[in-house]
Amino acid sequence: MTLYLKYRPRNLDELDLPDVGESLKKIVSKKAIPHAFLFAGPKGTGKTSAARILAKIINCEDLRKDSVPCDKCKQCTSITNGNNLDVIEMDAASHRGIDDVRVLRDAVKLAPVSAKKKIYIIDEAHMLTTEASNALLKTLEEPPEHVVFILATTNPEKLIETIRSRTTYIPFRKATTDEIVKSLKRVVAGERIKIEDATLAVIAEASDGSFRDGIKILEQLVAEEKDLTKEFLEEFLFKKKAFDLDKFIELLIKKDTKSLIEEIGKLSVKGVAIDTFLVALLKKLQTSLLAKVGIGTDEVEELDRKSLIGLIELFSEASEKISTSPIEELPLEIAVIKWCEKETEDRLQFTRLKGNSTPVETSQTLPSGAREQSRDIQARKEDLAQTEDPGARKQTAVALGDEVNDDVWRNILALIKPLNASIEALLRAARPMSYDGKVLTLGVFYKFHKERLEDAPHRKVLEDAVAKVLKSPTKIVCTLVEPPPKKIVVEAKAETVLTEGKDADIIKAAEEIFGT
Repeated sequence: MTLYLKYRPRNLDELDLPDVGESLKKIVSKKAIPHAFLFAGPKGTGKTSAARILAKIINCEDLRKDSVPCDKCKQCTSITNGNNLDVIEMDAASHRGIDDVRVLRDAVKLAPVSAKKKIYIIDEAHMLTTEASNALLKTLEEPPEHVVFILATTNPEKLIETIRSRTTYIPFRKATTDEIVKSLKRVVAGERIKIEDATLAVIAEASDGSFRDGIKILEQLVAEEKDLTKEFLEEFLFKKKAFDLDKFIELLIKKDTKSLIEEIGKLSVKGVAIDTFLVALLKKLQTSLLAKVGIGTDEVEELDRKSLIGLIELFSEASEKISTSPIEELPLEIAVIKWCEKETEDRLQFTRLKGNSTPVETSQTLPSGAREQSRDIQARKEDLAQTEDPGARKQTAVALGDEVNDDVWRNILALIKPLNASIEALLRAARPMSYDGKVLTLGVFYKFHKERLEDAPHRKVLEDAVAKVLKSPTKIVCTLVEPPPKKIVVEAKAETVLTEGKDADIIKAAEEIFGT
């Protein structure tokens, strides 16, 4: 007998999901047991086991006061063995038509052979056709007194609403690692298998929240006489030694397109499935993202929240496309190229902060495939700048608003910096011009800064911060103005023209955010 069947829970206390056991205990303790149940949840979480336990509780000939079946009477033993004539298990995946349900409707009218009640366990109930579901509906509404239905499904949303509304809903969920380890320990103890808890945790991680899958993995490892050590199983189950996630993420941070594509090529050579690699990568990025909001430990501190979300979206999209791609690696390669060539325009714009009129230096830092595109982008931007409304550049020098003095402005910058350093860096190239109690007009020195500040996410952060400082809901309006006169300092050694004061701080912040 397979280990999963051998160690199937026998009563509600042994159910691997304790919250399901508690719900069913409360229901059966009322003595008025509902005529129809809906067990819904992921595969391998104990739905069929719970259905059989419920059948034993209903039909046990010597039921204890605490609703625990005796497991010794004829009804209990036959249900456990799966040969009870009054407990009928039906697979809706292979009996999904209206004719099958008509046969069932005729059969429910018959009295039980020897049990108190007839129990119909319909597995994968969502596979019933619409016609079959409607045919079953009348029986669910007014079943004979001697019948109880237990519908089990992994997709309850596919059941018609009228069926769901006529059943007692019991939700099942994916198991946690600790819950699966606890389940595996019961098997390990019964089979006298020598294995460490850390190794069981590796098996639990590979089972993806399924108790059944966890036991099956353990059974296969024992049958094949595999080395039951943590290190071996990590390689066997996840092929973790076949790829280096930390190195891959480091290359993502550097946006080294060529090296990343080469690493993807190595995965195929080593026999690593791309979807397996993506799952491991997404889990690591997810851990870091959750840490950014205060949950867990951050393992990728170099990436901010926005970058992590961008990467997760790109790789999730790639994961979905793998199954339909003619080349397995292609969706991942496209995602990597998109990431590495993202914000090319941002880098080009920030060269203006250093006084460069052409993007020669920046283009050298870009991936070779993007350099030509970068030059075209820069040329288009210069053309636009020439056709720009000249009146926008002829505005008067930046003047502080009546209520937004230097101290208030510094408070706004100080509040924004820990929320979003890039916005604070952009605001260093801007000054408040006027404030009428509802609208704060900012004079912005550079077109790029103005466009970034007007982006919806940036505008929302900025308006929230300003509203807190000014203690009033405030709308932000950005207008393009001439930068204030700069003091020029010439460094003899490098013969490079630099700006002093706060503009130097802008450059430093921009370099930290976007790279040099």
